[in-house]
Amino acid sequence: MATAYATNAVTVRDCTPADLDVVHALHVDAVLHSTVIWQEEPHPRAWFDTWLAERQADGWPVVVAEVDGVVAGYASYSQWRPHPGYRHTVEHSVYVVQGFRGRGVASTLMGALVTRATAEGRHVMIAGICSTNTGSIALHERLGFETVAVVPEVGRKFDRWLDLTLMRLPLT
Repeated sequence: MATAYATNAVTVRDCTPADLDVVHALHVDAVLHSTVIWQEEPHPRAWFDTWLAERQADGWPVVVAEVDGVVAGYASYSQWRPHPGYRHTVEHSVYVVQGFRGRGVASTLMGALVTRATAEGRHVMIAGICSTNTGSIALHERLGFETVAVVPEVGRKFDRWLDLTLMRLPLT
């Protein structure tokens, strides 16, 4: 389902293969320079072709934000856990290009995801955030997410233990 969602010159649309260079660059930056993704090595660019095709085939949205025709970020969600009992709960990811942060891009992407998940009849959206990522936690709080758990030392990256903050947004 193609959806357009715009706020403050930020337009959200479905991701296409032409957008994957930016998606890949965001992934590489997050893996190599942050604790946003608890992965040691980034996926190669070609991995994202399969990732996008599988997401779309399974009906999971991948959307990008554009500002003046430039891809400024992307977001997606899929089922939180693989068991059928979790089919009404989704977990999302949102990433914004450095030069576009603080301009409402993440909020606009999240608004599009929440709108779509709600329209699909999803019940809850989950955010799993590294507890040191206070900016992301604050964003999610502004969007109505509540912290439901902080799980200590469940991840390790850059030679240190990382805590995971789980946040929840009821959709229905």
